[in-house]
Amino acid sequence: MLTTKNKIALAHWVQVGVMVIRRLFRKGSIARVRRSGVEWELDLREGIDFSIWLLGSFEPDTVRCYKQIVKSGEVVLDIGANIGAHTLILAQAVGENGKVYAFEPTDYAFAKLSRNRGLNPELATRIYTMQYMLVDHDAVDTPTPKLYSSWPLESGAGLHELHQGRLMTTDDAKAITLDSIVFSMLNLERVDLIKLDIDGFECVMLRGAGAVLSKWKPVIVMELAPYALEEQGGSIRKLLDILKSYDYELFDLSSGFPIAMDPDALQERIPSGASLNVIARVSSGMA
Repeated sequence: MLTTKNKIALAHWVQVGVMVIRRLFRKGSIARVRRSGVEWELDLREGIDFSIWLLGSFEPDTVRCYKQIVKSGEVVLDIGANIGAHTLILAQAVGENGKVYAFEPTDYAFAKLSRNRGLNPELATRIYTMQYMLVDHDAVDTPTPKLYSSWPLESGAGLHELHQGRLMTTDDAKAITLDSIVFSMLNLERVDLIKLDIDGFECVMLRGAGAVLSKWKPVIVMELAPYALEEQGGSIRKLLDILKSYDYELFDLSSGFPIAMDPDALQERIPSGASLNVIARVSSGMA
């Protein structure tokens, strides 16, 4: 299992070659392209953008998972939407009668998310972008911290030691619970799936989503990164305790095999600086 730092390093060397070729054809780092039926404006100096440009999607295994489990007409929450790498794919999957609510707190990524949404008018009508940081208690008048939403492929100062991310401002974001948004602001009648990738804030966010989890038991597609959880005061043990309290079980996203809800075994399985994509769902007998 490669660490995020190693993935970034590999992508860097591929990107160097790509940029040499682009410069020969008088092309810069910004590319307007169509991938998997989606229009994108991509900055090839950025890891997520470059992955979409090169591979057709960011985290192809996760994209394949969406296409298998998301059904037409469903309501999906993309929490940690970044530039919309999964938002737009999810919008394709839910169809004309479905909805995707995309949450991204950083000013940098939210602007890129909004641009990419605007490039796809046929999908934009089913996407709702929201600049919120989802937390465990409403604090809309409290300034939100800088968060990681940029993964540059060129080395530089101030990058995270393990995942090589860059902190970005959240000046226009507000901190609020998912329960408050879903029940008080949006008045949703269903939530079918949550995609969750928020770099260690998963425990905090899930504590503010108890009513949503209890009422609808949505499938959760999430990234598990023990080191990131610990940096934000959480842990694999705390995360599993939250999921167990709502009768969730874990499954490996790529293989579909069950994952034992044993924090020590799971911690040992994921090397420091690495992450594992999983599906959390309530068994049919508990739903």
